[in-house]
Amino acid sequence: MAAIDTVNAQILDHLQRDGRMTNAKLAEHLNMSETPCWRRLKKMEEAGIIEGYQANLSRRKLGLGVMAFVQLSCSEHDQAATAEFQRIIEVTPNILACHNTTGEDDFLLIVVARDLDDYSTFVDSTLRRLPGVTSIRSNLSLKEMKASSKLPVRVAEG
Repeated sequence: MAAIDTVNAQILDHLQRDGRMTNAKLAEHLNMSETPCWRRLKKMEEAGIIEGYQANLSRRKLGLGVMAFVQLSCSEHDQAATAEFQRIIEVTPNILACHNTTGEDDFLLIVVARDLDDYSTFVDSTLRRLPGVTSIRSNLSLKEMKASSKLPVRVAEG
C-alpha cells in the first residue's frame, strides 16, 4: 500500500467528490500553490492510486431499473474455460462487477437490466452460456439504500 499523507488524503477526498475539479480549484481548497498540488496528483496517478476519472451516471434515468446480484457456480476451472469466462464477463456491459468469491458459489456478479423481461433474456442468452456454469442464483435489489464508489482514504501511520 502506498503511503498517504494528510495532503494526499485531502486531494483524493476532493477528487472523489468532484472528479472534474480543476487543479487550480483543488489547490485553492487545500491552501497550496498549483504546482505542488499538480505534482502530488501526477505522482498518485503514476503510482496507480488514481486509476482514472469518470462521470457517475443514473442507471434509472438511463432506463436500467433492475439490479441483480448473481451467484454463479462453475464445474470447469481449467485455464481455457476460466480465460473464456473472463473474456465474456469483461465485454458484457450489463455486468458491472464480477468477483471470484469464497463459499458455496464461485462468482458474484452485479448485473443491470431494463426490466425483468430484459433480465430474463440476459440470463438465458448470456449467463447460461458461460463456460462451465452449473448454477445461477439471482437476488434482485428491491431498494438501493446506498451506492458509492468512494473509498475511505486513511492517512498512513508512522
